[in-house]
Amino acid sequence: MAQQLEFFPIQSPCRGICQSDERGYCRGCQRSREERFQWLTMTDDQKQEVLRLCRQRQLRKQRANKPDATQEPQQPSLF
Repeated sequence: MAQQLEFFPIQSPCRGICQSDERGYCRGCQRSREERFQWLTMTDDQKQEVLRLCRQRQLRKQRANKPDATQEPQQPSLF
């Protein structure tokens, strides 16, 4: 697979929501504490890997919060 040239630096995924969730990941960008602190010293390949992990974490979090569509909606009895 050919390498694509990078003309622009890889931007930080920070969204300014700097709070850790219960698993220790940032609620805004989904990076771990170490990933946030080491961002400026990482190579572009390392940054790409962190971005990939962040996307996976975000998708996993969305799936966990999505209600199960196969369940029947709970409707209260009228009688």
